[in-house]
Amino acid sequence: MKTAIITRLGDARYDSPVLNAEDEASYVPSTASWRGGLIPDDLLLFEKCGPQKKLYFAPAETRAAIVTCGGLCPGLNNVIRSVTRELVRGYGVRSVLGIRGGYRGLDPAVGKAPLELTDDVVEDIHKEGGTLLGTSRGPVEVSVAVKYLMDLGVDILFTVGGDGTQRGGYAIYEEARRQGRPLAVVGIPKTIDNDVKYVSRTFGFGTAVDEAVRVINSAHTEARSVDNGVSVVKLMGRHAGFIAAAASVASQDVNFCLVPEVPFALEGVSGLFAALERRLAAKDHAVVVVAEGAGQDLLQGTGSKDASGNTKLQDIGLHLRDSLNAHFKARGIEMTMRYFDPSYQIRGCPANTEDALICDRMGRHAVHAGMSGRTGLVVSFLHGHYVHVPIDLIARSSKQVDVNGELWRAVLATTGQPARLM
Repeated sequence: MKTAIITRLGDARYDSPVLNAEDEASYVPSTASWRGGLIPDDLLLFEKCGPQKKLYFAPAETRAAIVTCGGLCPGLNNVIRSVTRELVRGYGVRSVLGIRGGYRGLDPAVGKAPLELTDDVVEDIHKEGGTLLGTSRGPVEVSVAVKYLMDLGVDILFTVGGDGTQRGGYAIYEEARRQGRPLAVVGIPKTIDNDVKYVSRTFGFGTAVDEAVRVINSAHTEARSVDNGVSVVKLMGRHAGFIAAAASVASQDVNFCLVPEVPFALEGVSGLFAALERRLAAKDHAVVVVAEGAGQDLLQGTGSKDASGNTKLQDIGLHLRDSLNAHFKARGIEMTMRYFDPSYQIRGCPANTEDALICDRMGRHAVHAGMSGRTGLVVSFLHGHYVHVPIDLIARSSKQVDVNGELWRAVLATTGQPARLM
C-alpha cells in the first residue's frame, strides 16, 4: 500500500478566502474491498479533494484557462460554469479564459483567440448540451502550447476530456515543469463511456444511460408491434460496455446485450443467430443492444487512426442489421428489422440532475486543487468521494466491465441470454 503522490508547485503562502478550508489531508483507498485479510500490494491511497487553508496563487493576480477536448458529452457546459464561478466568486481571481476549439486553441497559428469567461457569459450555459468553447480531436505541440499559455499569463490550466486529453495535459504539465514554469495543470475526466480507471463515475454517463433507455423503450415498442420483430440498438462504448450493460439492466426489455468485453459468434448452434431464432419462437419479438466496440473481430478493420490516435472502429451495428436480415431471409423465416443508432443524439444532450451534481463538484474541486498549487492531477469521483489522482495513472490505462462482477451478472439475469454466445 502506498500513497499516490501529487506534485505541488511550491509552498502555499496565501490565505484562502474559502470558508471551511482544510489543512490536514485525508485519503481514500483505490479499491473499496478485497478478499482475505491481507491488504493488496497494489492498493493506492488517494488524497481527498477540498479547499485548502493556504494557496500557492494569490487570487487577485491569478489567471486561469479552461479547455474542452474530444467528443461531446453531457455536462461539459456545467463544468465550464462551475469552474468559472468558483474561480470568480469563490476566489476572486483576476481572469478566466476559455480556450476555444480544444487543444487547437493553444496554438495561436491555427486556433481562435480565447474567450473571456465571466459570471454573465456562463449564466445559462448549463441548460444546453455541447460546449460553449467548442472542441476538437488531436494533440498540440506541447512547447507551443506552454509558450502560448505563458504569453497569455495563465497560471492554471483546466483540461476537460478523456484519456487522450489527459495524456495531452500530462505532456503540457511535464513540459512546463521541464522549463521551470509555475503552471498548474488540473484534469477533469470526461468520457461518456465511463471507462476511466480510478474513477467510479464520469460525468455524462448517467445522462447517456437515461437517453439510451428511452431509445430502447421505443425499440421494444417497434419490435413487439409486429410478428417476429427484431430491434437492434447500437450504443456508445469503444472498449467498454458500461452504457450498453447499464441501459439493458435499467430498461429490463433487452434480450441480448453485446459488449466489447465478451466475444460472441453469429453462426453455430450456440451463436447469436440460433439464440435469436429460439427467442423469436418463444416470444415473437426481440431487442438486441450492441456497444460500438463489440464484435470487432467479426469485421475487417482498416487499422487506421483518428486525430486522437484511437483505432477507427468498423460499424458493428450495421453489420448486425445486415447479417440478421440475410440470415433470416436465407432460412425462410419472417422477420421485421428495426435499427437504431442514437449516438450523436445522446452525446449532445444537457446533463441530467445526477450528472449536473457531479459536474459541479468536480469543477469546484478542480479549482481548489489548482489554487493550492497542486498540478499533474485529475479530479476523480471514487467510492463516493472526490479525490486527486496523478494524471499519469489515469492516462496509462482504462477500465472495462468485469464479466465476473455484479453488473454483468445483472445483464445475464435481466436479458436471459446465454453466458456465452459462441
